[in-house]
Amino acid sequence: MIGESPALKEVTEAISRAAPTSSTVLVHGESGVGKELVARALHQTSTRADRPMLSINCAAIPAQLMESQLFGHKRGAFTGAEGDHVGLFEQADSGTLFLDEVGEMTLDGQAKLLRILEGHPFQPVGGTEQVSTDVRIIAATNRDLEALVQDGKFREDLYYRLRVVQVRMPSLRERGKEDLLALINHF
Repeated sequence: MIGESPALKEVTEAISRAAPTSSTVLVHGESGVGKELVARALHQTSTRADRPMLSINCAAIPAQLMESQLFGHKRGAFTGAEGDHVGLFEQADSGTLFLDEVGEMTLDGQAKLLRILEGHPFQPVGGTEQVSTDVRIIAATNRDLEALVQDGKFREDLYYRLRVVQVRMPSLRERGKEDLLALINHF
């Protein structure tokens, strides 16, 4: 992250406090402000830095495929499941999973994610055996999750599980001229 503004310094300080923990982190800010950069910095400065960091854009995956992407599936579990698929939770074991646009997840998907965050094992779609993993979750959104909770579109319990640590990435207009000049020089 490039810049020296007070707003960006708050972000880097929050990253340095949160990185050594295994706490779930919720990164919020407008589209295009660099929420994934925050997630990568959190992972790269954590004790999990030598393990994988995988990402999924929750808005880009159709609801019916989200469970398979996150938890995997067994051959024949549904039409088109021609082989076993290891889900992102299992692939990221002992590492980090970045859930971008988590506010777009369906209520059903939110319930399944909540169970994982509560420490429960999961079953791949069509599977019979429980799978346990140790994955740090970093979630990001540009949506107002509190408003979604009030509207019944986002689970309140999941919201509180995700926002153990919150990092707000400011927009460039909030960061000041010094960051703009640094970015211009960089690019």
